[in-house]
Amino acid sequence: MSEAPPIEMRGLSKRYGERLAVDAVDLTVQAGDIYGYLGPNGAGKTTSLRMLLGLIRPTAGVARLFGRDPQTAGARALEGVAGFVEAPRFYPYLSGRKNLELCAAYDGGDAARRIGESLELVDLADRQNDRVGGYSHGMKQRLGIAAALVRNPRLLVLDEPTTGLDPAGMRDMRELVRRLASEGLTVMLSSHLMSEVEDLCSRVAIIRTGQILFDGDLDELLKSDGEARRIRTDDPVQAEAIAKRLGVGARAAGGDELELTGDDQLIARYTVALGRAGVGILELSTGRGSLEHLFFQLTEGTSEQQEEAVTEPPPSVAAAT
Repeated sequence: MSEAPPIEMRGLSKRYGERLAVDAVDLTVQAGDIYGYLGPNGAGKTTSLRMLLGLIRPTAGVARLFGRDPQTAGARALEGVAGFVEAPRFYPYLSGRKNLELCAAYDGGDAARRIGESLELVDLADRQNDRVGGYSHGMKQRLGIAAALVRNPRLLVLDEPTTGLDPAGMRDMRELVRRLASEGLTVMLSSHLMSEVEDLCSRVAIIRTGQILFDGDLDELLKSDGEARRIRTDDPVQAEAIAKRLGVGARAAGGDELELTGDDQLIARYTVALGRAGVGILELSTGRGSLEHLFFQLTEGTSEQQEEAVTEPPPSVAAAT
């Protein structure tokens, strides 16, 4: 069992009536991966994670954690696994520390001894005696990770850990994930934020409407896009309109930047056209392809997003309580 991959999904499917929320998903997460599970809201990420952790039954296929199927092995399959799905839940009228003590009591063993260390690691030691009802959203997210760490896991499963956080909170959460991975944890990070996955992950799966579109090494995926060009102008609206007129692919890349797609001759004609139109070029740069650009290439022409099924009750802290 110890040599089995932390996560295996084989033909994993979930159907709600006529709606196929997850469609024959195959993927493997190896020990030491920071594995990004990327897709838009409603793509099937959370449903497949619920099946992985044994919270709901698959319609077909199997999910294994370190070689164990939660549907047959029960709670034993969650040994060495921790994390949360959708959002961690706690008793709001109890302190952060008291909530962790309850989590540790469920696990038994020496879990209680790790409470102080876990609170220190997520920077909540100075607020551990405050009621969770007074915590900010970011603090509750960090407390969810602390609850997971009390289990001393080998695999950490995080579903949208930065959702609802402000930019500073997102930065802190990403730094925490990096720190945990550097200490030897395998991390599966589900997100709809491509910049987050590109920033953190070594391998990635892209899911859309319940189907895996790509599964593999992130660097190899980015290299397959070749060099990407970005342009910054003093009139991005007109710059985008001119790009469309000339047949240059142009996608907003944040602020006043556009990400361009086209061969050298076409880009040269485009820059000349900008000058003739009086649009000033502030910066033109090249670099490796972006995950965002590749994501839209992969998903272009697919059907409308499926909504996540709402017939299942929302789980609280998964595998951490």
